Amino acid sequence: MSHRDFKDRLYAEFARVGTALSSDRRLELLDLLAQGPRYVDALASEMEMSVANVSQHLQVLRAARLVEAEREGTRVRYRLADESVLRLWLDLRSVAEGRLAEVGELRREYALDSNDTVSYGEIEPMVQAGDAVLIDVRPQIEFDSGHLPGALNLPVEDVGRRAGELPRQKRIVAYCRGAYCLFADEAIALLRARGFDAVRLAEGWPEWSVRASEAAS
Repeated sequence: MSHRDFKDRLYAEFARVGTALSSDRRLELLDLLAQGPRYVDALASEMEMSVANVSQHLQVLRAARLVEAEREGTRVRYRLADESVLRLWLDLRSVAEGRLAEVGELRREYALDSNDTVSYGEIEPMVQAGDAVLIDVRPQIEFDSGHLPGALNLPVEDVGRRAGELPRQKRIVAYCRGAYCLFADEAIALLRARGFDAVRLAEGWPEWSVRASEAAS
């Protein structure tokens, strides 16, 4: 085998991954699957797309070995292939943040660079001491797939109705799917309107889980 033939075949394989990542919809699918396994119909509902279109995008991701599928009766549940795929998605996002000014502009437009954010390292001692309450405002199914230590599940759609369950004398720290998820901001606005001291966690479950895995290795 010539060097040229080897490189042509090798980079064609690498390009399969690049092609799979070249769609904004497929990146959103990876972001959703980073929260935990999901059925196709649930993904379609979340993304406001038809099941057929979502299935087509998932097949592209599956062909690149970025996701895996498991059939359960008439339904198919998808998950990220492994943690390396999650790291790939977070690294891609990080490069975009560093190289594309438009990402920063969007963050500022939607107030995601607000000073009212804290890191997990800042609030972890407070949560452990019982001086702060950490709430996960994602759907129950995502919370059950994995969540930060000590977190309570309070889906954003239930915050207004269940705010009375939270202690008013403690700081409330909300997190959701990650740095670009707006659920936490919605929850904080509702809680502040009711007189709570509420702030957003700068990260979400995917970022924390990767860092925790690195620390354990």
